[in-house]
Amino acid sequence: MAKRLLACSLLVLLFSALAYSVTEEEISDALALFPVGQDVAVLRSEEGRLALESALEVLESALGVSVLFDHNDEAAYMDLDIDLDKKPWVNALAQGYYTWGDVFLADDDAKKTAFVRGQYWGLTSLRMSSAFATEKVQHGFIEAVNLETDVAAMFWTYGNWSRKDEYEPLAAIARNDVPKLEALIERVFDVEPTYSANGPYRALAAFWGGLPPIPLYAYGQNLPRALSYVCPVINEPGYCQACGDCPIADDVDEYFENRLIFAEYYLMEKGLWDEAARVLQSILDDEMTERFALYNANSVELATNLLEEVSKHL
Repeated sequence: MAKRLLACSLLVLLFSALAYSVTEEEISDALALFPVGQDVAVLRSEEGRLALESALEVLESALGVSVLFDHNDEAAYMDLDIDLDKKPWVNALAQGYYTWGDVFLADDDAKKTAFVRGQYWGLTSLRMSSAFATEKVQHGFIEAVNLETDVAAMFWTYGNWSRKDEYEPLAAIARNDVPKLEALIERVFDVEPTYSANGPYRALAAFWGGLPPIPLYAYGQNLPRALSYVCPVINEPGYCQACGDCPIADDVDEYFENRLIFAEYYLMEKGLWDEAARVLQSILDDEMTERFALYNANSVELATNLLEEVSKHL
């Protein structure tokens, strides 16, 4: 018996050693890439990719992730013993994996892998809160979301989860994911609609504009609803007459993705090809500045690709 306990202790020590040690300075540098409520502070470049990947590795090691950790097993994340004061680190990992997959990866399998990891880190953060402590005991996921106030945890869980589901739509339907996703992003919208440069507006516009057009189905595509969410963050009075105070700020055009979402999830879905070309071209013609450098560069590339598709219909 003593020998067995000694062997188990040695295994624990061995597994712990497999998570390399990180310094306080490395952790501080990694966290500096994640300003609260903003895009990851890297450029869309090889150097930016490497910096983000290094930050993800540092933060995971700091939270006890070893080389034997199964990144594809949700239970493995939930079994980690993470102090509550490190919840922002977990949120940073959820955002970081989303950004890694969305901006820096091209292969679909690699993207999906990143989004799965980001979703699980997001769920880890959510389940560290009191709202989710009794999720399986007293109430379900949606009820827990409706009590949640950690905007970052909800927003990046939603972002990763929704992107993962793009690669497995049938499985997403079988899991009844759509109502859970709606609950997450609606709750973010209720708590902090301007989070991540008005991200909840874009997310809800893409949510309703990107659903399949299934008549008489509660979660079928709803383009008027998509427009109602994107109007507050675009300068398009011709389309937004019903919006009393649109846009909500003078600088909405500075975040290029607002117009990208409008073109992709409304104009293109409506078959308004000339208008889609106009809006996409406006992104390409706009001046790139240091503000929103990462995602504006990403939007320029996406707008270029979408404009090629739109041009086939002109």
